[in-house]
Amino acid sequence: MANSPEDEFEQAAAGAAAEDDWGAAMAEQQQAEDSPLQAKPAQATVFTELTGKKMSETQNDIDFILDIPVQLTVELGRTKIAIKNLLQLAQGSVVELDGMAGEPMDVLVNGCLIAQGEVVVVNDKFGIRLTDIITPAERIRKINR
Repeated sequence: MANSPEDEFEQAAAGAAAEDDWGAAMAEQQQAEDSPLQAKPAQATVFTELTGKKMSETQNDIDFILDIPVQLTVELGRTKIAIKNLLQLAQGSVVELDGMAGEPMDVLVNGCLIAQGEVVVVNDKFGIRLTDIITPAERIRKINR
């Protein structure tokens, strides 16, 4: 099937438009490479020395996050159990955990280990006495294991 003169004209016009777009993009890239990026000068107020007044303002900034709730978990231990054994559990059943009696319990905040402690009873309620706070360096080391 032969192309009509109108079809050939439209194809030539589309090809010329594509070449113009390509040429414009190339010129824009060349211009970006030729002109060095100009850095904006840093504002002097960003790195001002902290004074007593600034510290109190920082304290006010910290106050904004103090009421954010987090999930605190104390983990006694873990175990894996088959579904058939799970379905056989009844009131009074005992599930053996991997934690040993007298071993420190892990304290997690939003799933991240932050401390270890021992179980205590206060006014007939269980609690935990923190015995070891995990430093940020120790947290990173435990993650990398």
